[in-house]
Amino acid sequence: LVNRVGLAWCCCRDIFMMSGVSDEDESDNMMCCAACGVAENENIRLKKCNACKSVRYCSVQCQKDHMPQHKRACKKLVADLRDEILFKQPESTRLGDCPICCLPLPIDDDKYIMMACCSKMICNGCNYANRMRELEGNVQQKCPFCRHPRAKSQKEAERDLMKRAEANDPVSMSQMGVRCYQEGDYKGAFGYLTKAAGLGDAVAHFQLSCMYYDGKGVQKDKKKEVYHVEEAAIRGHPKARHNLGVIEKENGRNNRAVKHWI
Repeated sequence: LVNRVGLAWCCCRDIFMMSGVSDEDESDNMMCCAACGVAENENIRLKKCNACKSVRYCSVQCQKDHMPQHKRACKKLVADLRDEILFKQPESTRLGDCPICCLPLPIDDDKYIMMACCSKMICNGCNYANRMRELEGNVQQKCPFCRHPRAKSQKEAERDLMKRAEANDPVSMSQMGVRCYQEGDYKGAFGYLTKAAGLGDAVAHFQLSCMYYDGKGVQKDKKKEVYHVEEAAIRGHPKARHNLGVIEKENGRNNRAVKHWI
């Protein structure tokens, strides 16, 4: 039995296979209204289906009229496109690369440090090299990336983090959301995490998925849980990928679960 990872508050396209239809013919067909067949011209601009983007319509009425025929194929195509994105191997983890040495940051939280002044993740090697340079030269301690003087107390670090959050930095807002959650301010945590997730922060997406699973601060919502855990996995969050495998296993889709775990 495989269990999902708990909350850890820490820092296909539509391919036409019809015989005898060339790529040029296919492109031409896509520039006609799927309902009435009118071709696009200077006076008529066709708009793509909002969901699958594979067919075009000349008007809202044509889209409504064609929906009964297109609905089933549209849902399948959207699902296929989503899977294509979901199962694509990300280029790096959610942390990306160290901004100094440009090497991939390890997923082990003990092997990098987040600078409160600029919200950059610095690997231990670069942080150690900078610290040794400061000690040998007897110079003021500064951030190895932005050169801002290091906070002398926890209060100063929190002040720097708040400034970054007020500047809509997703990493800082995610950390503020974590702090609010730990203090029992679920409403504040949800607000910070939602903003950070909207800016593409993988950690925020993962934390929101856990909140929707546990029902703390929000009502339990399976659809929103799955959405946020998928978004986190797409961005290279390993715990989110694990949880997706657990969800698929619970739903009896073992092949998809194995893909996530691999």
